[in-house]
Amino acid sequence: MTTKVAVIGSGNIGTDLLIKIKRLADAELETVALVGIDPESDGLARAKRLGIDAISTGVEGLVEHPRFDEIEIVFDATSAKAHEYNEKVLRPHGKMLIDLTPAAIGPYTVPPVNLTEHLDAPNVNMVTCGGQATIPIVAAISQVTKVHWAEIVASISSKSAGPGTRANIDEFTETTSQAIEKIGGATRGKAIIILNPAEPPMIMRDTVLALVGEDRKDEIVASVEAMVAKVQEYVPGYTLKQEVQFTEVTEPMETLTDHTGPLWKVAVFLEVKGAAHYLPEYAGNLDIMTSAALQVARAVAARTKDQVTA
Repeated sequence: MTTKVAVIGSGNIGTDLLIKIKRLADAELETVALVGIDPESDGLARAKRLGIDAISTGVEGLVEHPRFDEIEIVFDATSAKAHEYNEKVLRPHGKMLIDLTPAAIGPYTVPPVNLTEHLDAPNVNMVTCGGQATIPIVAAISQVTKVHWAEIVASISSKSAGPGTRANIDEFTETTSQAIEKIGGATRGKAIIILNPAEPPMIMRDTVLALVGEDRKDEIVASVEAMVAKVQEYVPGYTLKQEVQFTEVTEPMETLTDHTGPLWKVAVFLEVKGAAHYLPEYAGNLDIMTSAALQVARAVAARTKDQVTA
């Protein structure tokens, strides 16, 4: 028994997700349709070649599809504003929505941290590419000691930033910052995204800076390395670029209202290389989003199968 799914968004993210489902989860998930608004898009053309129905009339076309009732999960790989509209249209139909935009209507989900917590939610939010890459590290440090401040910088190639990403820069920073606190466990979080125009295109790089009040270097390193291994289970190109760095902070940090006493800055440097299922390997920012969303769908499908066989 396969769980029927649909993908809204025929751009880079939606098309990469479509191909990932076909290659990696064909026994668990069946994609009924790819939905877009441009009949000439490459994504819809690829869907047709794969034997998947291509809908060019948006979410309304999906609702009118003859197999719509069979669909249990709908991935939304459009934009934050588009997702708000799509969610309203789909809400009465009881589909689970996996939101790959920064709309953040549903609870945040980062697979290696809280994969199973929200599988019953009608809408789960995959935060952002920067969030998927860095929040696991913040959470790993939080498992050892309190993180008073965490700041992440996601640097991606301009070529891997499509119109949806560019239109959602403000939503990216806000959603990621909130998720650093709610899922990563930091008291305060901050997020920055950099679109790098370098040629040849750069592979995604992420920096995580955290302020902690305990000198527990060995435990933090072990926790970070264990978390990296968990992410690598579904994103093999996710790696530490160098050893975790620690610096004692000697200057006063007046903005930290929840801590007095010594502080250490923890610095973690990451690289995210894509699997190149549809996009070049430098587009690790897109790869980690689609891979994370696929993990959620597979968990939902496995739970459904268990319920049926129980």
